[in-house]
Amino acid sequence: MKNLTSNIIEVDDSLEAANDWFCREKLSDGLPIVPPTPERVGRMLDGTRRDPEEVIGVIPPKWAPATIEKIAINAVMAGCRPEYLPAVIAGVEAICDPAFALVGISGTTDAVAPLLILNGPVRRALEVNCAAGVFGPGWRANATIGRAVRLVWANVGGAAATSMSTFAQTGRYSYCIGEHEEESPWEPLHVEHGFTPGASTVSALAAEAPQVVVDARNRTAREIATTIARSGEAIASHTQGSLGDTLLVIAPEHARTIAGDGWSKATLREFVWERTRAEVDGARAPKFREPTNIKIVVAGGTAGRFSAWIPGWPFPGAPSSLVLKPIP
Repeated sequence: MKNLTSNIIEVDDSLEAANDWFCREKLSDGLPIVPPTPERVGRMLDGTRRDPEEVIGVIPPKWAPATIEKIAINAVMAGCRPEYLPAVIAGVEAICDPAFALVGISGTTDAVAPLLILNGPVRRALEVNCAAGVFGPGWRANATIGRAVRLVWANVGGAAATSMSTFAQTGRYSYCIGEHEEESPWEPLHVEHGFTPGASTVSALAAEAPQVVVDARNRTAREIATTIARSGEAIASHTQGSLGDTLLVIAPEHARTIAGDGWSKATLREFVWERTRAEVDGARAPKFREPTNIKIVVAGGTAGRFSAWIPGWPFPGAPSSLVLKPIP
């Protein structure tokens, strides 16, 4: 077993007592956790060759160092398997990136949480759900990878004790999906951002809950994109413009129709950006600062003519951006 440096706390060896202790100490999200015994943490660390004392980043608001060992402890608590650990480490690295602006997200009153999007071969290797019920329960990898990153933010960074969110949302338990690359007519998110198709990556976005867009009637790219654009005007409020990075999730049925009319991702993005408007000071203004602020992925089941907006941090001028990191 690897040598560990974290303090060992002696509690009653029952599962109930351990969970009661973690809840009292505000080191739990309220759901049952797996007690991170030295043996379990040692097995988790078998999922990586990295030094347990390596610091991945510092986590606000306490600005505490997130070591590989600390990440492994929280991965055990979340219920991860050892092979998930590299994805969890990459997710923590992503939220520690200054572009993600975790310090602001830790103190906002808005209901954002780190949404993780996995791309590349890692999705199949870890059995990450990319298809039907992609935002829902039932998939261990999705549930525990997202939960582990959230627990690192809370337990290492102290975000649980300082949350100012007015409502919060269920994504603060876990928020993790895979892109359904096999059903996408376009290049996947990580390839758009310079990675090779065979690379495995995790993307992190400070995101609100999904806003589902229903268009089961229309059968052309222009009609469906118009519905999506009009629905996007409700993000934050119809008077809120100049928003930053926001995710647009296109389910496979809509994607097939849009691509079947010869539209690329770039065409869809430009069309939606031009027509998603806000009423600012009595005038129609762009909802998003730039077309590139609309990030597009294909995900979800193959049955159902739906899309979904995943609003980013809807704060005017907010610096939080989508961040991508490789998974070794």
